[in-house]
Amino acid sequence: MRLTTTSAPAARLAELHDVSPSYLAKQLQALSRAGLVQSVQGKAGGYVLTRSPALITVLDVVEAVDGPGPAFVCTEIRQRGPMATPPEACTAPCAINRAMGRAEAAWREALRSVTVADLAADVTSDYGTGALGRISTWLNPAEA
Repeated sequence: MRLTTTSAPAARLAELHDVSPSYLAKQLQALSRAGLVQSVQGKAGGYVLTRSPALITVLDVVEAVDGPGPAFVCTEIRQRGPMATPPEACTAPCAINRAMGRAEAAWREALRSVTVADLAADVTSDYGTGALGRISTWLNPAEA
């Protein structure tokens, strides 16, 4: 299901955020595969959210772009070097792995608690009440 909202052209989004169009295209494809955005064809084409901004969390976006796997992957450095611990002695995660696991859990919970709607409210708070309207007009000058 697509929201009836104005689409945002990819080229204008790339310009707005000062990133290369090819980089943004890759991210938009990931968001599309995750079902968070949908492309709209035609003269007024671009991308639209597939559901309400209040129902899309920042964690949804991060997992769509970076994947759902952990940010930290333990490489068992305990088993390397001149003081290597034998693999059979490494039955529990090391202190670094435990610390990173706790940090990741907290990070994911924090991202899960913020929605795209929250971010939009922050834009309004940071830049004034007309900011989102100005951005929308800039993204789609033909509709202004």
